[in-house]
Amino acid sequence: MKKQSRVLAALVLLFLFSVSGYGATKPDSLSLKIGQMLMIGFRGFSLAEAPEIAADIRQRHIGGVVLFDYDVPSHSPSRNISSPDQLSHLTMELQNMTRVPLLIAIDQEGGKVNRLKPVRGFPPSCSAQHLGELNNPDSTRAAALQCARTLKAMHIALNLGPVADLNVNPDNPVIGKLGRSFSSDPDVVISNVKVICTTYREEGIIPTLKHFPGHGSSTTDTHLDFTDISATWSEKELEPYRALIASGYRDPIMTAHVFNRHLDSLYPATLSKATLNGLLRTKLAFKGVIISDDMQMKAIANRYGLETAIRQAIDAGVDILLFGNNTTYDPAIASKATAIINSLLHKKIITRERIDRSYRRIIELKKRYLFTRT
Repeated sequence: MKKQSRVLAALVLLFLFSVSGYGATKPDSLSLKIGQMLMIGFRGFSLAEAPEIAADIRQRHIGGVVLFDYDVPSHSPSRNISSPDQLSHLTMELQNMTRVPLLIAIDQEGGKVNRLKPVRGFPPSCSAQHLGELNNPDSTRAAALQCARTLKAMHIALNLGPVADLNVNPDNPVIGKLGRSFSSDPDVVISNVKVICTTYREEGIIPTLKHFPGHGSSTTDTHLDFTDISATWSEKELEPYRALIASGYRDPIMTAHVFNRHLDSLYPATLSKATLNGLLRTKLAFKGVIISDDMQMKAIANRYGLETAIRQAIDAGVDILLFGNNTTYDPAIASKATAIINSLLHKKIITRERIDRSYRRIIELKKRYLFTRT
């Protein structure tokens, strides 16, 4: 592990010398800027098993990858994670491929949403619901510290959590029933999320609040179908975001694919300029990186073509487009997304300035966490 840390430290030093605009050699590389907006899932326990993601990193300069323990399309436990040693080696292989450090991401919420399982040699975890019922800062900090240190040992910098959704509907198939929410009480959610985010930052792990503007009141699952929360959502679900942003939160926020006609009569939140630019950026004054939920989930993929979804998401204000490749699997998804974004630029449907804004936010996030990571 010490040897791996030295390798990573050397990468960091190289990055520090080269990344003032990605070095003097490529100050305006459009391909780099577009690539940094993509986070891609892949199959394989090693780079030798994952030539597509290697090409995405080398040729398309993708900014991040997301890891899973289970491959949903093939119904197989063979995906990216088999043991701590294997995972540590994989993440180091990934980082060694690029001068711009990758955001290596995972959904390690604890409880049922838990990619690093004891059966594979990782510590046990507890759910957000359990921590919310205890509502004890020491318990929450202990759980967050164990998670953060596990991720750090695996060279995973970005956790796609904690969940800031309120448990408005305990029968919600994707939030309440899975124990992913701390509470229906905004104050309990806020206090526990604050402890987790602070603990993560102290350990060099990036937290990600999700799912904006609130998924806790839904009655259906955005993985499977269109999800309309117009009749169940209330502004109360914004309270965690409002309080955390007001207190200085500037780490990523993940969108929800939920539709709410009171916020946007046409588009779900991920594709909604009114929701992301109007509500999150302008009204709540959020300045950080916005990450989409998985763009291949059926709430988006079944209703919008890939080009429309990408165009709308970028126009809405999404900075990182996440393609988990674990609802459907498309090894060419990064090249397709890159081609679409280039086409939208060529047609002047989106502008270079818009791409630059996302690139600056992403690089600022990486500078805070990855440029000094040892």
